[in-house]
Amino acid sequence: MQAEPKKSLVGEEYEVEVGPVAHGGHCIARTSEGQVLFVRHALPGERVVARVTDGEEGARFLRADAVSVLSASKDRVEAPCPYAGPGRCGGCDWQHAKPGAQRRFKGEVIAEQLQRLAGLTPEEAGWDGTVMPAEGDKLPAGEVPAWRTRVQYAVDESGRAGLRRHRSHEVEPIDHCMIAAPGVSELGIEKRDWTGMASIDAIAATGSQDRQVILEPRPGARLPIVELDKPVSVMRVEEKDGGVHRVHGRPFVRERADGRTYRVGSGGFWQVHPMAADTLVKAVMQGLLPRKGDMALDLYCGVGLFAGALADRVGDKGAVLGIESGKRAVEDARHNLADFDRVRIEQGKVEAVLPRTGITEVDLIVLDPPRAGAGRKTVQHLSSLAARRIAYVACDPAALARDLGYFREGGYRVRMLRAFDLFPMTHHVECVAILEPVR
Repeated sequence: MQAEPKKSLVGEEYEVEVGPVAHGGHCIARTSEGQVLFVRHALPGERVVARVTDGEEGARFLRADAVSVLSASKDRVEAPCPYAGPGRCGGCDWQHAKPGAQRRFKGEVIAEQLQRLAGLTPEEAGWDGTVMPAEGDKLPAGEVPAWRTRVQYAVDESGRAGLRRHRSHEVEPIDHCMIAAPGVSELGIEKRDWTGMASIDAIAATGSQDRQVILEPRPGARLPIVELDKPVSVMRVEEKDGGVHRVHGRPFVRERADGRTYRVGSGGFWQVHPMAADTLVKAVMQGLLPRKGDMALDLYCGVGLFAGALADRVGDKGAVLGIESGKRAVEDARHNLADFDRVRIEQGKVEAVLPRTGITEVDLIVLDPPRAGAGRKTVQHLSSLAARRIAYVACDPAALARDLGYFREGGYRVRMLRAFDLFPMTHHVECVAILEPVR
């Protein structure tokens, strides 16, 4: 006999007391039956009516939106963005919270992940518990920093540009994104008809006037003539191979950080906040304290940001090896660092390339892995290289905490951890952990 399908609880409403913030931009609450609710648009300590958006009877947890606030937290503000709120744009998580409270919540999430996954208190991680705002981002409640230098717009069936709703393919058409950097907003993408397009990536470089849009047409659609409010280079995503190809203008943008210019092609990875690259380089170099003649690794090196900073500091007698899996990013890294004789960039996955290099000992390591982290096998290998110091740059506190646990098994302890609010209004946070051998 087939089991009866479980009843969907979508649309059910519960009056709940809201508990602590959780990783992912929501808070934890429980129904009167004890079922866990992950509630968005709520704040710790509030009493709200939560409407279920995802889940069924007997599920481990339900997802819900706070649709009515019965008792508000002192940290609550009216969301400055008209597109924020239940069922609306999913780009921001904390528009309804004061900026200082947002940073406090992010700190609580980091502390919880460190304790749960690495068994570390903030003190043991050399962290004072604060999440630092980026320079220029300390604004009064109700004001929003315009920081996002790369925005991916989705396009609805009628050709209007917008942003996706939370955990949905549905598009919320918008007239203006408040967190978009001025260089993105001034392109005027929201005012145009984009019929036939699936998405538009808009990029406004930091430190140059370079602007780029990457268009992804719907299957069989033709590319429109792109006339925007500012000069812009145009790329397209090819239907056949998913590759990004030049239509007109430069196939890259020029970014600036740590006194150097970096070429970033085909929408390749670069930190999104205009202050992020400099902030992270400074934190990494202050933590590592490179010396002349050091041998250093830059893993998941992208277009060479940390490799360039290291090469500058280790001098002619030092050496830097960067490893990156993206073909275009490797080309850019080699171009960006061509003036350093003792920098080598290898293409491939870190776990495959690093063992092949035959390197058995290094002085310094920087790793800036994707959201999933480095993983046990890579951390074990890195722990065997006897590095004096390791800098781990992380955009996901859960992956960071898990990997810090693996490093401890490999004989490394966290000397210092710093956290930066480089994604205001969202739940994302950037951390830099500095490790050193226990012995």
